[in-house]
Amino acid sequence: MVSLKHPRRLIVLLAALQAFGPLSIDMYLPGLPLIAADLQSPESSIQLTITTFLLGLFIGMLLYGPLSDKYGRRPLLLGGISLYLLASLGCILARDANQLISLRFVQALGGAAASVLGRAVVRDLFPVNEAARILSLMHLITMIATLIAPLLGGYLLLIYGWRALFVALMIFAGTVLAITAFKVPETNTGNARNATIPAVFAAYFRIIRHPLALGYILCMSFSFAGMFAYITASPFVYINYFGVQPQQYAWLFSLNIGGVILFVTVNARTVRRTGPRMMLLIGAGTAAASGTALLVTGLLGIGGLPAIVAGLFGYVGVTGVLGANCMASLLQHYPQQAGAAAGLAVATQFGLGALASSLVSALHDGTPLPMTLVVGLAGLLSASALAVALLSERLSAHASPKSAG
Repeated sequence: MVSLKHPRRLIVLLAALQAFGPLSIDMYLPGLPLIAADLQSPESSIQLTITTFLLGLFIGMLLYGPLSDKYGRRPLLLGGISLYLLASLGCILARDANQLISLRFVQALGGAAASVLGRAVVRDLFPVNEAARILSLMHLITMIATLIAPLLGGYLLLIYGWRALFVALMIFAGTVLAITAFKVPETNTGNARNATIPAVFAAYFRIIRHPLALGYILCMSFSFAGMFAYITASPFVYINYFGVQPQQYAWLFSLNIGGVILFVTVNARTVRRTGPRMMLLIGAGTAAASGTALLVTGLLGIGGLPAIVAGLFGYVGVTGVLGANCMASLLQHYPQQAGAAAGLAVATQFGLGALASSLVSALHDGTPLPMTLVVGLAGLLSASALAVALLSERLSAHASPKSAG
């Protein structure tokens, strides 16, 4: 564990690193129609800027994690944010959709460093129970930023136009880069610094083969996937099917973010006392119960909008609890490969999230059923992954004394 004076003062900065992905997507969403009109491109082409951004995040996360185990967190963190900064400048100057699509991919490759390595730094600095608390606080700050981002983006669009969105992201990235350069030392002093490039990437295979590690990764990733399905489908379900006004939809969306804030606040205050495992059991149980309720509501058509809102409040609310505690528990087992473990976990989250989003879109039939089906199954799979992981750990613990004997 690296010794750093006043490490808790870095929490806001670490949360800002984690927020690169959400801010880059959420602030940008309100501007899609205006960008299409200004660049004289089909909306489908501009939508590809989101797809390529997610692809860039996925690839970047898989690359930065293991490389940071070998070369250190600091140089890759500074390099990644610098790349993000330059790509944001390119987006401001983009003259057609193809340029913007390419630059958003490069922007995501840079931003992926912040998203992954901020979590790895937490593992370098804090023990497991404290790491779970810090990750919860980081998630809390990120959710507040996610709530504010579309509102800020809307005002920037109204006053200055869509290119101002990237000016704001440049200012954000430049500020974070400067603070990181002055305040964050190298925190990785592990043995992997002496490993070869193939060896640090081989850590992925060792992690995947470990049932406990795979269980933690799938638990947080299935939970995240269900939330992506909700984000993708809920505007059509709420507005088109139930006749909710767009303004009312914004409040319902904010209700779920409020649920996340509530649950992660409780987790941050209690996890040092109870430990991550107890919070995981509570979170996974809530996700499974909420998912089951959503399945029943969708399949039987009972409860209507109130039942769906209630089920989603419970499901979405615990995603932060599952993410923080799964990540802290996972990184505890891989102190020398924290970058690889964090990269694999976060990349899997976004990968399954993209698949869930595609699935709920493919199943779209104008009713709530596809959303409740995908979210409900994701909740059950998340809880099942945790159950299998903990069972494998228990079996290993029982087998170890016999092997020693």
